[in-house]
Amino acid sequence: MRSIWNGAISFGLVSIPIKLVNATESHSISFRQIHLSDGGRIRYRKVCELDGEEVPGAEIGKGYEEADGSVIPITDEDLAQLPLATAKTIEIMSFVPAEEIDPLQMDAAYYLAANGATAAKPYTLLREALKRSRKVAIAKFALRGRERLGMLRVVDDVIAMHGLLWPDEIRVPEGVAPDVEVTVRDAELDLADALMATLGEVELASLHDEYRDAVEAMIAAKAGGAFEPAEATVEPAGGQVIDLMAALEKSVRAAKASRGEAGDGVGETGEASAEGGTESGTEAEVTPMRRRGGATRKTSAAPKAVGGKKSTAASAKKTAAAAKSTSKKKSTAAGPGTAKSGTTKSGTVKSTTAKSTTAKSATAKSTASKATSAASTKKAGTAAGAKKAASPRKRASA
Repeated sequence: MRSIWNGAISFGLVSIPIKLVNATESHSISFRQIHLSDGGRIRYRKVCELDGEEVPGAEIGKGYEEADGSVIPITDEDLAQLPLATAKTIEIMSFVPAEEIDPLQMDAAYYLAANGATAAKPYTLLREALKRSRKVAIAKFALRGRERLGMLRVVDDVIAMHGLLWPDEIRVPEGVAPDVEVTVRDAELDLADALMATLGEVELASLHDEYRDAVEAMIAAKAGGAFEPAEATVEPAGGQVIDLMAALEKSVRAAKASRGEAGDGVGETGEASAEGGTESGTEAEVTPMRRRGGATRKTSAAPKAVGGKKSTAASAKKTAAAAKSTSKKKSTAAGPGTAKSGTTKSGTVKSTTAKSTTAKSATAKSTASKATSAASTKKAGTAAGAKKAASPRKRASA
């Protein structure tokens, strides 16, 4: 790479010869001004105001214009004789943490290359010192006719220098912030955080200038004579107030979809509010969001009834409630299991209170295991239950 400035880094009493090389380049497409009627180039010629003749670059110098219009010529020799230590030297002033540098001050970037074999040792020393200290160096240097402020930092194995604007060159942002009071809810901040987390995963190396690609494709098409301009669809700007929550949710879903991620559960970070819809009447998509701690509790489903009768559902609920509070064995021996055993002994085939398949199997096992203990305590109840169950059958046959 071609150097644009030669000098030295002044690091205390250490002097490091270096060459200044541009670290950035512009890839923007430039256009020429042409005459529309015939396509001829429009050029700017440097013409002297006094004699009206075009002046070549070798005869053009510098001059400072006074308030009264008079011009004082300034030569390169005059500038070189200025008593400035930074005329050919990058003078390091101090070392500070990088966080103390305001990004607004950042200007052009340069690489500092060691100039000669003797510069390799001190160059490496400064580079390793910057690495270990985790700091940047603040320096002064003169370039293109003015003294500038710079910041030196390490990039890979090279020392890079960023030109910095002087503090008084940063304008105060007066009248830039919104002049109305706005309240931002926590739910909106939660969705904004989710959107930032999703969009923040992109790699800068994967980004490129799509506008430049489109312009180059258009130029190639016009050069080949196959360019057909398409009508651009311009959406009306301004005048629409959207639902901020709905827009944030939709943005998170779109960002996740572009990365092949699932879009479910987008609204779990905050509570959605579609109170009254959008203010301008424009419909916006709103995804229902689950509220924190407000999920609907699932009630225990009733067991399926064999006969579909009310007595079956009531008996099943009673059995489930008894099983939760006491042991299954005790509830079966004291409840509907005893009645069922009485009706079986009397020869009744179909019971008016049909049990579910699960309740029947559990009751049969419980009755068999506890037949001896239940006989002494529930004998009277069993006999009475058998008489009640058999009496309707007799009347029906009569």
